[in-house]
Amino acid sequence: MSRIGKKAIAVPKEVKVEVKDGKVFVEGPKGKLSRALSDRIKIEIKDAQILVNRVADTKIDRSLHGLSRALILNMVKGVSEGYLKELEIIGVGFKAAVQIPEGIKIETPKPTQIIISSIDKELIGKVSSEIRSIYPPEPYKGKGIRFQGEYVKKKIGKAQATGGGK
Repeated sequence: MSRIGKKAIAVPKEVKVEVKDGKVFVEGPKGKLSRALSDRIKIEIKDAQILVNRVADTKIDRSLHGLSRALILNMVKGVSEGYLKELEIIGVGFKAAVQIPEGIKIETPKPTQIIISSIDKELIGKVSSEIRSIYPPEPYKGKGIRFQGEYVKKKIGKAQATGGGK
């Protein structure tokens, strides 16, 4: 049995969850999300809790069990609290400007800081990794776009490695 899949999901009072035609609809104070789930997974809503069960005990069913529960938990947390990612721009001559995709809120409180927020965890991860891929941190001087608190292991340069260019 999946350790993650058998845990019940607590639904906050302000969040409404509905299951129709193999889709889960979650609505809360921050917005609405929906996701189609496999027909191998059954969802029950009892006493402000969501229970995720599988139909059979095949390998595919076992793998979908924990995944489905995690996706539903992310949806419930997203519409009630929301998600936030922060990026830093390290280096001279780079500034952040805001171009907002749908479903994402981007702020630049400082020219070298980007704050991305959304109710959809999958979308926020995709957008933040696309922004980071524009100029990933390089290992020699550490310049580039990185996640807040990310450690970039620095390498020594060619001149220091060979003894100073003698």
